[in-house]
Amino acid sequence: MSTKMKFATDLEKSVLINNFEKRGWTQVSADEDWNFYWTNVNTTRSIFSLENGYRLSDDQIINHFPNHYELTRKDLMVKNIKRFRKELDKESHPLAEKDENGRYVHLDSIPVTFLLPADYNLFVEEFRKNPSSTWIMKPCGKARGIGIFLINKLSQIKKWSRDSRSSSFVAPAAKDAYVISRYIDNPLLIGGKKFDLRMYVLVTSYRPLKCYMYRLGFCRFCTVKYTQSTNELDNMFVHLTNVSIQKHGEEYNPVHGGKWTISNLRLYLEGTRGKQVTDKLFDEINWLTVMSLKAVSSTMANDRHCFEVYGYDIIIDDKLKPWLIEVGF
Repeated sequence: MSTKMKFATDLEKSVLINNFEKRGWTQVSADEDWNFYWTNVNTTRSIFSLENGYRLSDDQIINHFPNHYELTRKDLMVKNIKRFRKELDKESHPLAEKDENGRYVHLDSIPVTFLLPADYNLFVEEFRKNPSSTWIMKPCGKARGIGIFLINKLSQIKKWSRDSRSSSFVAPAAKDAYVISRYIDNPLLIGGKKFDLRMYVLVTSYRPLKCYMYRLGFCRFCTVKYTQSTNELDNMFVHLTNVSIQKHGEEYNPVHGGKWTISNLRLYLEGTRGKQVTDKLFDEINWLTVMSLKAVSSTMANDRHCFEVYGYDIIIDDKLKPWLIEVGF
């Protein structure tokens, strides 16, 4: 049966093609009769567009849901999680478990976040409660650390606004929108360096939700030791773990790429913090993943021809609390 499988892809990535060919699959063009199509997001949108009128047959499968961006765009992920919290409040849902401080046990996993420019006044109100806090700004539709910077003064936001050629906070095009989140300034450090987790999650259905966590995730380390010094706010080698940034650092090691396996991290934490709290941490990471998927499940266009592989970026703070930073695809 496997020798009859035909795959198409518009991504020239050897890791994909080699794996498909190892399975005995045959590569065909997108115009031919295929069973499995690994596409970029623009092709997916074209296939599912109303104008196209393309109909997938029973033996065809594709690697994106039609509106996958409900989770992978930073602003939409935040909106969907906030909306899901409100729904749970109304329904007294069993998943809406709260701790002694009234916070959701499984949904307080994203830092305080606002959308700019829409939530500017709300952000200012929050900022003034703790004017010494640090915040991180990210463009909603970009990846690999592009356009990210840290701020600790309101004047820096105003400068950004002016530099964005916007004299007032009028909503720009979606591609120019930003999210601003309270920076996790107490990250767990190993060897004095900040790191985050990249964990891969396969979703085969949203209704009912079926998801699988890939065991071989990894940690990505910064090349420069972490400091809270405001003098280093602009030093991305201290703050951003993205390999696309760190590989330009003087201390970058191309052999291991500044990475650890998740299993190595687990061994390290069990040895330094104990097995019980380590098990609790990874249980919370699993819940964090499931709840974020639940948050978009009603919005996602569930299609039996689709699946999605998400890359979850998670930071652990020094109290061993996991924080969901963003979800890639």
